[in-house]
Amino acid sequence: MWLPSWATDRLHRKPDCPADRPVVTIEEVAGRLLIQAADALAGAEGIRPGFALADARALRPDLAVFPADPAGDATALARLADWCSRYTPLVALDGGDGLWLDITGCAHLFGGEKALMSDLRHRLAGFGHDSRIAVADSPGAAWAAARFREAGQTVVEPGAIRESLAPLPVAALRLPSVMTAELERLGLRRIGDLYSVARAALARRFGMLPGERLDQALGRIAEPLSPRLPPPAFVVRQILAEPILHAEGLAAVLQRLLPRLCRELAEAGQGARRLELGCYRVDGRLAKLAVGTSRPSRDDAALIRLFAEKLERIDPGFGIEAMTLAAPQVEPLADLQLALARGRHGTARGTARGTTWGTARGTTGGTAGQAADLAPLIDRLGNRLGFARLARAEPRESHFPERAVKRMPAGFPAAAAKPAAAKPPGALPLRLFPRPEPVTAEAAGEGDPPASFLWRARRHQIRTAEGPARIEPEWWLGESGGPRDYWRLEDEAGLRFWLFGQSGSWYLHGLFA
Repeated sequence: MWLPSWATDRLHRKPDCPADRPVVTIEEVAGRLLIQAADALAGAEGIRPGFALADARALRPDLAVFPADPAGDATALARLADWCSRYTPLVALDGGDGLWLDITGCAHLFGGEKALMSDLRHRLAGFGHDSRIAVADSPGAAWAAARFREAGQTVVEPGAIRESLAPLPVAALRLPSVMTAELERLGLRRIGDLYSVARAALARRFGMLPGERLDQALGRIAEPLSPRLPPPAFVVRQILAEPILHAEGLAAVLQRLLPRLCRELAEAGQGARRLELGCYRVDGRLAKLAVGTSRPSRDDAALIRLFAEKLERIDPGFGIEAMTLAAPQVEPLADLQLALARGRHGTARGTARGTTWGTARGTTGGTAGQAADLAPLIDRLGNRLGFARLARAEPRESHFPERAVKRMPAGFPAAAAKPAAAKPPGALPLRLFPRPEPVTAEAAGEGDPPASFLWRARRHQIRTAEGPARIEPEWWLGESGGPRDYWRLEDEAGLRFWLFGQSGSWYLHGLFA
């Protein structure tokens, strides 16, 4: 798809752009103001890109001049590329004024290739954009037909690429302008003129590029496209008879799309970890909404609840005319999770729990069952607050309390077998500091608890003490220092502390309620 007047078409949509005068954009190049883009009225006056502004004004003194905005043009083109994903998920950018659309397997959804092109051109014209579209078996042939044929839409029939390209100029092979001029000087003005030229002679004079471009256009060499966005693993779509303007309509369409997507996931034995809802507006914009799950899921009822909390965020503009639901991130859905889901929602609750947990509780059943029970809560909190803010504590093999657990993402799958968390003798404090805080303590004698200690500029007189509980250093990890002797202390105000002494120094490690 080629948009020959993309930059000026964008200007015509602005209220300050005149409709009855030629419009151009300019850019300073080597101290000269040159025309970068010209609309149809300017083209009819003979004004072309590359003209000096002074020469253009000589042809048309009332020329409307605007500064070039390549960054804005690129952003708008990327936005249009996202909208074009309503036709195919494989859309790639082609310079600053074109798009590639790989419609393999998609054309029948719109009534065939010609119907798809007609629909696309009609909608682009409604947005105020002139376009030329061509369909061919190779990207190079489609590019040449779109830019060098006069027709608004062209279909190069299968097997007819060679005849279709023959009358087109050699510039249609996407060669550098200097190379194109040299080929034309030698009399090789049409692509067909290259068919009879020996490749060795052509390569000696111009290198490998002309032959490579010719083979790409003829389909002899594969030319893969690089889509702007990676295609989703699973996607379903719905074209709407009437534009939707409210969240209730979006929810109704979503309730039809989700079961279809979940059936495809079930057939593939997969579960969704991320879902993206695409809403294509009638003004050529794409509104997106995404939800994530802490573990693979294809429970359409639970997924609908996740979307329901966000549908109000979608701005329908003047209406939404098509919707897609994609699962770009999927993972295998374990049979254990399915059994737990049936036990939780179905009539065989006791059977599912007894069979799954009873036979595997000592290995993975209890952990997986608890995680599955928490999954709906984690999903709702994660989509509302962000999954990065949710974490869980996982046991780790260490005798030191501050290293006995580690922080893990809430949705991260738990290991099959967990080490038992090391626990010192006696009750643990309600609040454990990430790192022990040094304090200044006064002890009656070696091996005795402190009579008082200074912590955060406040002195605490000890009334009762219980301990000690000793933890030896983890010498196998290269730990240095002496053992820790933990004491549970209560001051005269009734506050309770967890202190330990190590090599003559004292540290506060936690607080009791």
